[in-house]
Amino acid sequence: MIKIDFYKVEKVKNESLKFAIIAAEYKEKWILVRHKERDTWEIPGGHREKNEDINETAKRELFEETGAKEFTIKPVCNYSVTADNVTNYGRLFYAKVNRLGKLPELEIEEIKLFDALPDNLTYFNIQPKLFRRILEWKKERIEK
Repeated sequence: MIKIDFYKVEKVKNESLKFAIIAAEYKEKWILVRHKERDTWEIPGGHREKNEDINETAKRELFEETGAKEFTIKPVCNYSVTADNVTNYGRLFYAKVNRLGKLPELEIEEIKLFDALPDNLTYFNIQPKLFRRILEWKKERIEK
């Protein structure tokens, strides 16, 4: 069983964060990516490199996985995923992409724009919960 918890950004030490996940919108659609070795979709994101600030990880991963050239990016919250008694932490971001460039020739085969999350997700037991948190965050900002 997998357990996911959410925390305020300041509640988890920056050095504990291993992942940056970026829910990115472009022209009112969500950008999802497909890895070259898979036929499923995922929210852009990835591992933090040694001595890299997690906010820089998010910007780097957004570019590497989507080709985003112009964007605004904001931290939404930190999260943890616990599986097999091992807990890993990450930061969830929201990005508004204004311009997409050429997709870098790295591990992503293609990007696609969606109105909502598709059923065929790589991390089907994690990503819908992260995506729901993004939608809640967006709704909270609209209601203020």
